[in-house]
Amino acid sequence: MNMNYGSMGPGAMVRCRQCSSSITAMPGARAVQCMQCSCVTRVSGRGRQQHGYGQGYGGNGGGMLMPPMRPTPAFGGGRGKKRAVLIGIKYTNRRSCELRGPINDVKCMRYLLTERFGFPNDCVLILTDEERNPCRQPTKDNIRMAMHWLVQGCSYGDSLVFQFSGLGAQVPDDDGDELDGMDEALCPVDSFQQGPILDDEINEAIVRPLVHGVKLHAIVDACHSATVLDLPYQCTVSKQTGRWRWRDERPMTGACKGTSGGQAVLISGSSNGKSNMSVLPEPYATIGAMTHSFIRAVECEPRTTYGRLLTSMRAIMRDSSGNCNLQGPIGGSIRKVANFSGVEEPQLSSAYKFDVEREPFCM
Repeated sequence: MNMNYGSMGPGAMVRCRQCSSSITAMPGARAVQCMQCSCVTRVSGRGRQQHGYGQGYGGNGGGMLMPPMRPTPAFGGGRGKKRAVLIGIKYTNRRSCELRGPINDVKCMRYLLTERFGFPNDCVLILTDEERNPCRQPTKDNIRMAMHWLVQGCSYGDSLVFQFSGLGAQVPDDDGDELDGMDEALCPVDSFQQGPILDDEINEAIVRPLVHGVKLHAIVDACHSATVLDLPYQCTVSKQTGRWRWRDERPMTGACKGTSGGQAVLISGSSNGKSNMSVLPEPYATIGAMTHSFIRAVECEPRTTYGRLLTSMRAIMRDSSGNCNLQGPIGGSIRKVANFSGVEEPQLSSAYKFDVEREPFCM
């Protein structure tokens, strides 16, 4: 069987773009992840279309290459006005890239949402690789179903939260909608078998369906996550003035990356692209640095603005002590902060530009 970089047929193999190992490409896959070096390699659109994908769906022409995964009845979950999907992956069976922190990220985020922001417990879906329920394992299919559940039937006044703590990746862009020439991706627990979830699909799944009056906050603690929702505007701190400023990230192709009238905000971080896997002694209970800075900043100033939130997160990230100072029964038991995603600076992306110094932060 012939192997090449990017082409795909039934049962075909592709070569890793970094180490040249052969990788099985599942039918319809947009990218594959190498078990040897964890590098993500693009699979050509031509091969995907041979399996019936790539033509879009729902009349959007050139939309998602895979149809949405609709939740099964066993998937569960309430339908309140406040809903959240929280995903934390340790990758326990991957000795080369096991993370410490993502499970505690999810536990602390759930506590923050339910105790401080009034999210009903049955409206918070948790997917981790410690869950025994097969529907709550953070597989690619389950994450897709969870994203669909989150935005399905959204209406005016809904407050939605999407959290991901785990591994991120980059792969060369193939449709010209990335200014830096790279697509970002999130790695599910089965990404070696099923491939990662690319930012184009994430945008189509949880950004495009947001109607007027709906607000989504995404908090992503992973390397290569700064633009993982493919939102059109990015807010970063100016090195000259120290103030937060907007940057236009809309693609030159004119591709629509916005919502259907709602608002989407991604809080993530710029990183060096390197994950720190096992940086702490085994006995320490840990939390991710980006997640810790976000929750700590909210706890310190509950009625903050987006600008002050980002500034506070930046100061907390720069604290070199590495100690966890979160409140509540969960945070109180965590001793150390692990920067497994290599985050250096907090960043905010949005579907619309707004005054970050005046806009109140609330979920």
